[in-house]
Amino acid sequence: MPFNLPELPYAKDALGEFMSAETLTYHHDKHHNAYVVRTNELIAEKGLDGRSLVDVIRHAKGAGENVLYNQSAQIWNHTFYWHCLAPAEGQKPTGRLAQLIEEGFGTPENLLAALKKEAVGHFSNGWAWLVLDGDKLKVTSLHDADTPVAYEGMKPLFTLDVWEHAYYIDYRNVRADFAEKVLGNIVNWDFVAQNLDGAGETRADQQS
Repeated sequence: MPFNLPELPYAKDALGEFMSAETLTYHHDKHHNAYVVRTNELIAEKGLDGRSLVDVIRHAKGAGENVLYNQSAQIWNHTFYWHCLAPAEGQKPTGRLAQLIEEGFGTPENLLAALKKEAVGHFSNGWAWLVLDGDKLKVTSLHDADTPVAYEGMKPLFTLDVWEHAYYIDYRNVRADFAEKVLGNIVNWDFVAQNLDGAGETRADQQS
């Protein structure tokens, strides 16, 4: 069975003013789906059926198969991204996550400011990431389709998509407004905390 387009974990209108149903329709149903379709074509051509998505990504990275890497990594990145968001219900970091934020950034507000700075300052397309580096939180970014799955010890906790198609419908070209609104209101902190177990890559994986 080929890879599929995972359903969104919420209704398309659930993120309200912060991310419209129109954005989710185009971003999920069209952009994300296009990566799924193209990856399935490529794995059929290359005889890679039966591998997991993470295995395909790592194979493509190691073999220098850039087209396959970009397409498959974008399936994983987007699937992970949708779970990083949740309807605005005043959610806050708690427990071990709150402790790590305090140790590394002082306050949740400082962490969000660092993520916003990374997202806004990232040149062109890519992803801003919060990762677990050893036992500490780290804010970083990766270009284009690049993904933490391809790097040893880079454990993904949260990501923000900063490709223009992620925000142009709702925010036009003002990436800073997009980052501020999303980070300040619809982060799924429960999902971020869950990923502290180091198994974040499995939560966007699938079997072909």
